[in-house]
Amino acid sequence: MGDHHWSRAREGSNTEALDYYRERSKAPGVAEGGGARNMYCMHCAGVIPLGTPIESCPHCGRELEGDVKRYFNWVEIDRTPKSDLRVLWPVLAGALAVLVGVLWWLFSSFTMIRGPGT
Repeated sequence: MGDHHWSRAREGSNTEALDYYRERSKAPGVAEGGGARNMYCMHCAGVIPLGTPIESCPHCGRELEGDVKRYFNWVEIDRTPKSDLRVLWPVLAGALAVLVGVLWWLFSSFTMIRGPGT
């Protein structure tokens, strides 16, 4: 390889990413390898091969959460989202108040035009 090869031309760039990958290569279970797709412990960052479900990490022994799985560069959370009604109720209450106000205004305008008791 000459000095103009891409690997030498880019030397010194992406140091944070390279440091992260070097640190990840020291995690428990990396030396043993794994499958094409692995899961990682949320506590010790050890490699857990996908396949048969397990209850605890083989490296640190801590219990694995069944609905949270950490993969190489993302975390999947299989929790059912809480209701959006808690967030939307102020908007719905405001819209209902505006609707009641408009109806009250229309009704009062209509009775003023027709006159009371007519």
